[in-house]
Amino acid sequence: MKSEPAYVSRVRIVRREGPLRDAWLPAETEPVAFGVHGAIAEHYGVSPEISEPHATTLDYVVAAAGG
Repeated sequence: MKSEPAYVSRVRIVRREGPLRDAWLPAETEPVAFGVHGAIAEHYGVSPEISEPHATTLDYVVAAAGG
């Protein structure tokens, strides 16, 4: 077995406010915004007036698994 990982993802995440976060991902030149929207925002009681809607981390996981 190989003792070293084949790849280590280096990601930096900074919370802006509330559920809104910026993530610096490998191979991207600009940060990616993460937040809440729709039913998820409603579940957590976050209105669009409080925080602008953005894709959730769950959206990215689903897209990655489907891709």
